[in-house]
Amino acid sequence: MTAKEDTVLVLKNDDVRGLLPMEEAIDLVEEAYEDLGHDNAQVINRRRIHIPLPDDEQRRWFFMNVIPGAVPCQDVAAVRLGVRHVTFPFIGGEKRKQFVGGMTGLVLVWEMQSRKLLGIVQDEPISPLRVGATSGVAAKYLVRPDVEVAGLIGTGQQAVGQIMALLAIRPTIKTVKVHSIRPERREKFAQWVGQKFNVEAVAVDTSEEAVRGSDVVFTATTATDPFIKGEWLEEGMHITGMIGAPYWDARRELDDEVMQKADIIVVNSISQVKQDLQPEIMKPIRKEMVSWDYITELSALCTGKFPGRMGNSQITVHSNNVGMGIQFAAVCKRVIEIAREQGIGTELPADLFIANEFPEDAQFTI
Repeated sequence: MTAKEDTVLVLKNDDVRGLLPMEEAIDLVEEAYEDLGHDNAQVINRRRIHIPLPDDEQRRWFFMNVIPGAVPCQDVAAVRLGVRHVTFPFIGGEKRKQFVGGMTGLVLVWEMQSRKLLGIVQDEPISPLRVGATSGVAAKYLVRPDVEVAGLIGTGQQAVGQIMALLAIRPTIKTVKVHSIRPERREKFAQWVGQKFNVEAVAVDTSEEAVRGSDVVFTATTATDPFIKGEWLEEGMHITGMIGAPYWDARRELDDEVMQKADIIVVNSISQVKQDLQPEIMKPIRKEMVSWDYITELSALCTGKFPGRMGNSQITVHSNNVGMGIQFAAVCKRVIEIAREQGIGTELPADLFIANEFPEDAQFTI
């Protein structure tokens, strides 16, 4: 039998599902952002390649996504690599971003002290877990403690992670209003939320119905145009949006007035906003509707450098604007540990993935 320290664990999507509870994922991600806020953890901004495919009636793009990061306090570093095809069809009369066909989404996870490659993890279930956990961390600092009514816009896989995180952080919530552009999907999703979390969950016909009268609103959509209007916001409300599209993509969920009315705006990464010229933030900035002085990073909340919500009447916004390598590192290391404990996954010899220093007697051979 090969010793576990001599193997790299490969986990497929079905291996990963349900291994890590959302509550633990939130704690791990918060710890990673705190490490980042203390200038210990490090990230390199997400980089994406979009190349149009020739002679294609669907107008598809080849899409490559690279996201690295390291979290010293957890002794872990990771790189997420993704390759897909993307297109922008009209669904329900609205233009949407859609990935077509299969995908390659892998997270390579290393132990920093030993340089050992711990595992390779397929990331389809990881993404809604770490994105939801990130929204949950922000909600801990920005959502009022007495909230009872939530709005959820979007009913895909990411929406599952968002509502799990929100209800983990604010179990006071009694009612969830669910909207999707697909009527049958919002009904089915609302039914699942109600049964899973023992709350009143109702499907609503419009985004406006999901927002008005809610204490907190989470989004998880592939929309291209803003669908939440600032005029719908009320005192004390919190909004979490999760589109961090680059300028060429130009997708948004929140209109300019949402940002203008917000007392506090938190993003995962200001550097990524500026690098990508992300429209969700940059358009109201350029119109002088918002100042950089009102925008802070999630890591500042986790270290206490920024206090978060300071009153029940404040309107707060979290732009979950980018996937970061520290999210993947924190979550995937723990997933690998749990999988090993439970005997899940495929073990491969570690010497397939690490080479010793080049021997002197072979220096003239290439």
